[in-house]
Amino acid sequence: MEWMLLPLRRYAKFSGRARPKEYWMFVLFLILAGIVVGIVETMLGLNVTQRWADHGPWWIDAGYRTQAGPLTGLFALAMFLPQLAVAVRRLHDTDRSGWWLLLIFLPLIGGIILLVFFIMSGTRGPNRFGPDPVEAGEPELARGS
Repeated sequence: MEWMLLPLRRYAKFSGRARPKEYWMFVLFLILAGIVVGIVETMLGLNVTQRWADHGPWWIDAGYRTQAGPLTGLFALAMFLPQLAVAVRRLHDTDRSGWWLLLIFLPLIGGIILLVFFIMSGTRGPNRFGPDPVEAGEPELARGS
């Protein structure tokens, strides 16, 4: 659980490096928390529904289509900076600048390239962005802060 919340403690810290475990555990946290927020939103009746039966090519779909509500929007807004920061630190671990995140604007191929970068193991030893987090032993987790 600590690995999931570590990027929240480093909320807007764009310097340094992030291990693959830190990045992917935070992604898992975002998915699980998003599901919980969606369930709570549905239980409270805050999600937005639209009838698609009379609209364009969706005439076959006779059901309701649920869209995100205000809690999902607030959650996404609150998690934007930590997700961006951990992605930049993850790129730093592979000895790449955070500007590589702009690849996401290239349809399909940009996302695939970034996925490969995020999966790759980091450079061993210190690089231009800081010491190796594996060799450093992640002092934040060891201290329990």
